Amino acid sequence: MFKKLYEPGTSRLVLYIDGQPVEAESGETVAAVLLRQQEPASRTTPVHESPRAPYCMMGVCFDCLAIVDGVASTQSCLITVREGMRVERQYGRRSVMP
Repeated sequence: MFKKLYEPGTSRLVLYIDGQPVEAESGETVAAVLLRQQEPASRTTPVHESPRAPYCMMGVCFDCLAIVDGVASTQSCLITVREGMRVERQYGRRSVMP
């Protein structure tokens, strides 16, 4: 759906989405990178498991929730990418028990 136009002179890095390496530009948010993927959904809803993708990109709607570096329900639109970051899509209902 979206394609990144890289700025000359900016540094690129690699993060992992569901274990797959993905290239990003420093300063981007995790949500922006997710929107460029073949499957842009970052989570599914707890009840009906409907896919949700980043929407407002400013931390209001909570549709961008994902597991970032092991922390569930992270608002990916507010997190800047880092080298080696691990992002997992959040499926269904969260469990409070490990």
